Amino acid sequence: MSVAVAQDKVVLEAVTKAVKLGIVDVILVGDEEKIVEICEKENYSLDNIRIIDQKDTVKAAAKAVELVTNGQAHYIMKGLLGTAQLLKAVLNKEANLRLGGLLSHVMVYEVPNYSKLLFLTDGGMVPYPELNEKILIIKNAVKIAHALNIENPKVAPLCAVEVVNPSMQATIDAASLTQMNRRGQIKGCIIDGPLALDNAISKEAAKHKGIESEVAGDADILLVPSIEAGNLLGKSLTYFSGAENAGIIVGAKCPVVLVSRADSAKSKLYSIALGALTVE
Repeated sequence: MSVAVAQDKVVLEAVTKAVKLGIVDVILVGDEEKIVEICEKENYSLDNIRIIDQKDTVKAAAKAVELVTNGQAHYIMKGLLGTAQLLKAVLNKEANLRLGGLLSHVMVYEVPNYSKLLFLTDGGMVPYPELNEKILIIKNAVKIAHALNIENPKVAPLCAVEVVNPSMQATIDAASLTQMNRRGQIKGCIIDGPLALDNAISKEAAKHKGIESEVAGDADILLVPSIEAGNLLGKSLTYFSGAENAGIIVGAKCPVVLVSRADSAKSKLYSIALGALTVE
């Protein structure tokens, strides 16, 4: 894994721990002096870690991407730079990492009072996805679920209500996605919606409302209608329920490890592991 602009304390804590655990080999790209200074101060081991000194942020991002392009690395992690800066390097035509589809963000949560891992998409990339984009977002998330050995993940397109309402576009999209899945246009998963959040994750709530569905109360993947909904729900899971999380961007030739700058070293470590599991 290459790390773009690696001179960040929390990133370095996660990266050095991942190397120590044998999850991944790492190439750090960034200000070598600052990287070494942080690691010495915090007692992080740089054994078996290669450092490429590049103080310029834009050039460091480009170099981290180049390492993937030329086969020296298999995926990328965001360090001390903006998401837009890193994605600009990833999407540069010369990098040859585009697949022609849609890049979307997938978060995976371990929620204390939920029976299994919960996937949330897209709270980090696509602001207001239309139906065609939602299809691609689902396909990206399903690919990650398959990488975690979830053979037929259950997808709940979330809405404010669980019935189709012509004045609420999200419910129309949810019904369309459900029908497309039933006709084999979206494969590798089970989709049913529209579903409100309570019906998607609580069998008791679904039963109370008379909803009979393979997905209701047992969702693996929550498809949110907008980036705000995903951001709010994700941060609520983290801060209110104490959920552990991992996050990556998918849709390019390699995963991009990307979580919030405020996320813990543990979250970043889990994200590194998730990236390693999803590399093809």
